[in-house]
Amino acid sequence: MPRSEDLRRPAAALLRMLAVAAAYWGGGQIGLLQQVVVEGAVVTPLWPPTGIALSCLLWMGVGVWPGIAVGVLATIATIGTIDVTTTGVVAGNTLAPVAAYLMLQRVHFRTELDRLRDGLALVFLGAGGMLISATFGVAAVVWSGSLPLGEFWPVWSAWWAGDAMGVLVITPLLLVLRRARLPRDTRPYWWTEATALCLTAVVVAVTITRTELSLLFLAFPVLIWAALRFQLPGSAPCAVLISVLAISAATAGAGPFAARTLMEGMVVLQALNGCAALTSLLLAAVVTEQIGIRRRIEQACTTLAEVVDQLAPGETTHLWPLIDGRKRTDSTSRDE
Repeated sequence: MPRSEDLRRPAAALLRMLAVAAAYWGGGQIGLLQQVVVEGAVVTPLWPPTGIALSCLLWMGVGVWPGIAVGVLATIATIGTIDVTTTGVVAGNTLAPVAAYLMLQRVHFRTELDRLRDGLALVFLGAGGMLISATFGVAAVVWSGSLPLGEFWPVWSAWWAGDAMGVLVITPLLLVLRRARLPRDTRPYWWTEATALCLTAVVVAVTITRTELSLLFLAFPVLIWAALRFQLPGSAPCAVLISVLAISAATAGAGPFAARTLMEGMVVLQALNGCAALTSLLLAAVVTEQIGIRRRIEQACTTLAEVVDQLAPGETTHLWPLIDGRKRTDSTSRDE
């Protein structure tokens, strides 16, 4: 008779796959709310399921890949019929995040995104892996006869850009949300600044995407402020907000996209989204890495001061005033 543990393991694995499939399908429904037609093919400027799929792989391992395939199939079934083209799309959209995950694992990617190398890895390997989904998907459409071969590259570029933006915008946000905690810094000015950042981000994002003036560059001071002061937990939501409102304006032909053709609008949109994602991700990673280095240096100095104080008691107070003050503060806190 099989043990209960042996039965629970396959059941847990199946539940994880179903959860991944449901998350992929849900992200697909959100992405399809903003779609455009490029050379007769329907594409999305931002495809959230790629970021969702990669995040699930980073959290649960490569074993959940069948859930991604089921999610792709379910998404296709909701917008059209299942035909020969579906095979290529399912294969590409499943292989792309798996390949990105394996490449990230190869370079020892850390989901905390607390190093510059992690940010660069997500940009070049995570978004680069989406070349597979674009190539497989567009090739399948061309092979089915629904798209002329001469239109391969325009559609391929739009497909890849949407998938890559899903990785660069959605993945950092999900990685942040999974380890979100209440801030340790409870001083009033921290909450005041956080509130000010939220309000400013909303006002700026609405203004630059709804006015016909070309003010899209005003997004970057907000992203820099968020990254410098709050790192990725602050910059990732701001990047998502700006990206979503910009996509809404571009697909509606409003704001700075009103006087542009579809292709011109898509180029401007993807340039904005790409630069916003890179600014928020890489700058936040650099700041987080520098904070980590500073803390390790302070810890090493504290340890060294304690060793010296043991060798020469009372002789190090004037040499380590900051550390000695911190030790007294810690001691007082423990006594209280």
